[in-house]
Amino acid sequence: MKNQTSRLIKPGATIGILGGGQLGRMIALAGRAMGYRFVTMDPTADAPCGQAADRQIIASYDDVEAALQLAAVSDVISYEFENVDARVAEVLESKSYVPQGSRLLRITQNRIREKTAIQELGIPVAPFRVVASLDDLKQAVRDLGLPAVMKTATGGYDGKGQWVLRSEDELAEAYDTLQKAGTELIVEKFVPFQMELSVIAARNPDGELAVFPTAENVHLENILHLSIVPARVSDEVRARAEQIARTIVEKLDVVGLLAIEMFLTADGELYVNELAPRPHNSGHYTMEACVTSQFEQHVRAVCNLPLGATDLLSPVVMVNILGEHLEPVLERVESLPRSAKLHLYGKAESKAKRKMGHLNVLAPTVEEALDMIEKLEIWT
Repeated sequence: MKNQTSRLIKPGATIGILGGGQLGRMIALAGRAMGYRFVTMDPTADAPCGQAADRQIIASYDDVEAALQLAAVSDVISYEFENVDARVAEVLESKSYVPQGSRLLRITQNRIREKTAIQELGIPVAPFRVVASLDDLKQAVRDLGLPAVMKTATGGYDGKGQWVLRSEDELAEAYDTLQKAGTELIVEKFVPFQMELSVIAARNPDGELAVFPTAENVHLENILHLSIVPARVSDEVRARAEQIARTIVEKLDVVGLLAIEMFLTADGELYVNELAPRPHNSGHYTMEACVTSQFEQHVRAVCNLPLGATDLLSPVVMVNILGEHLEPVLERVESLPRSAKLHLYGKAESKAKRKMGHLNVLAPTVEEALDMIEKLEIWT
């Protein structure tokens, strides 16, 4: 059914972005090519998105007055990461056009609500327990077994805000450490996965839906290292992963992009691990390897344009450039493979483990792309 509140936002309009990081930057770069203007709101002066936008409002994410300034100059507002203050999003919904809404933001900001919502759709997640005390944690471990993973219900990314529990001896220390975050805690049964996969799906307010090819993801120290596309899985697994993405996006009435991260077990089962209601690191490969990039697709979706084709044009491997990789990449920039596309995010300070950019390496096969990356001797 056509969403009665949907609006067509044509090129030439101004898109407001809550958040000023690299995802916002790449949304703005894609949207500017389509003829849109951009205003971003972020507390850091000269933020990555601010460099690509027409204007940056420098303010904290919970600053309602600044958000209202953003609304006053924007025809449509989007967010580029899910830790935007939900209260601000709710205020903007009443004052401006925010097609992504605050409901999905509220769900994905809290791991308990997120996993409950996915379960209610009949889609498998790792069994979990909510814990509010050390005794709760001990009972959860008795129920779920070890190893298990304890996480803060809110906040945390790239492995922050979580603890892999391997023995009962560390329960007290783990609980004491994570409870300092002042949020609810969740314990999940450890899924002995064979591979990590992700699918990015898009939906516009009129209900049109498009799904990008499944990515195979490799993490190092809980930070995404490689995204390999096409994923080295069977057609049946690929189709099932993409159908899970379609179901979640449709049933949760998503507008914009949703990244669905999954675990694949040795016996072929798929478990949804996390959702991200925005462009995602594992979708950066789309910038050169697909007919439509995830960033252009996000603009199309929130503006209610017809969604772009998501066909894969070439096998590709995306490799993240962290702070410790930036200098070696720049030293070798003249010898990068001719099929490699370099993207740097314009961050002022390079720090170890901080995402500074990425490299998309296209090749006839993913094995050849992986070999090109290995030969650069940067990520060894």
